[in-house]
Amino acid sequence: MKLALVVLGGSLVLAGCASSPKEDDHAAHHPPEATAAATAPTSGQMDSMMKSMQEMHDKMMAAKTSEERAKLMQEHMKLMQDGMAMMGQMRGGKGGMGMGGGKAMGPEMMGKRMEMMEMMMQMMMDREAMKPPAAK
Repeated sequence: MKLALVVLGGSLVLAGCASSPKEDDHAAHHPPEATAAATAPTSGQMDSMMKSMQEMHDKMMAAKTSEERAKLMQEHMKLMQDGMAMMGQMRGGKGGMGMGGGKAMGPEMMGKRMEMMEMMMQMMMDREAMKPPAAK
């Protein structure tokens, strides 16, 4: 279990550090309006996402039956995907995570991004713990 958390955490860090493709190559498959819409989230948007994630986590943990959990699962996955999209928007320029030519991410936003990553990992671990054991 701890190994899985370490591997997951390491892969998230490495994915965030990966260099992005050349700007011309990348822009070729995005329409102009989609590129303009992908702006970095504000601190308030981050706080709102974190609150939504915490509420969802609380709902999942409070679910008494597997039917209740299954009902919440789709909403949970959508929220996780939205969180990943928001973190993707926070890359801060060409090099990712505020490095390499773009506007650097400030320490406050870097902290919020790390906090969101930790919360998402905890949600995934708790979700795995709620699954019934595999039949043999």
